[in-house]
Amino acid sequence: MLIAQVSDIHASTENDHLFRFDQVLNWLAHLQPDVLVLTGDLTDGHWQEGYKQIADRLNQQNYPSLILPGNSDDRSLMRSVWDENRWAHDAQREALHLIHNTGGIRLIGLDSTIDYKDYGSVTDHLEWLDNQLSDTGGPPSLLFMHHHVFASGIPTLDETMCRGLTEMEDLIRRAPARLLAISTGHVHRPIAGMFAGVPAYICGSVCPANPVWFGAVNVPPANDPPALMIHRYVSNSFTSHHVCV
Repeated sequence: MLIAQVSDIHASTENDHLFRFDQVLNWLAHLQPDVLVLTGDLTDGHWQEGYKQIADRLNQQNYPSLILPGNSDDRSLMRSVWDENRWAHDAQREALHLIHNTGGIRLIGLDSTIDYKDYGSVTDHLEWLDNQLSDTGGPPSLLFMHHHVFASGIPTLDETMCRGLTEMEDLIRRAPARLLAISTGHVHRPIAGMFAGVPAYICGSVCPANPVWFGAVNVPPANDPPALMIHRYVSNSFTSHHVCV
């Protein structure tokens, strides 16, 4: 089972990020993943045509795609482009969560976005997440979000990381279901860490990367090409790969 993850395209009329997304899709044509998960920030500036162009590209692929919103996205425009039934709602109905069972693994997408805020929060969605992780006899799960759940060390980005993490950590530690890893976006850098005793990743971005900057006076240059992740689950073994194209 190969799960591709793409994050942070940030397409707009003022950049070439759809071309960078094409580079990623061209690379994926060689790999042929079983499913593609997009973890938010697809467009900037409420660009409906951008969503349509991304949807057209995804429709040309011979694998399914799962889509989460990010803080730069417009959920109402996403609903206007994609079928509402692709998402799993919670009691609030606004959130665009995901559930996808395939190849002996459950992919869970948790919508962490808050309207008009750069930071995210899981506080209002913990009951929904608890329900997804409460099945003792179910398949192992991989959790996707947009906002990162561990500090990257980049000060400006960590100001906008996810809220409600203490409660989420308690939930994951007591959940009977096996959680393989958590993989997010938002930071525009490939980073690995831990959260609640499981591996946690930040996927690199399709858009130009942020520098590896920890608040010092000097800011290192960042010239990374478009990036993505490949998660592989075979024979009960799980690995994750950071890829630049």
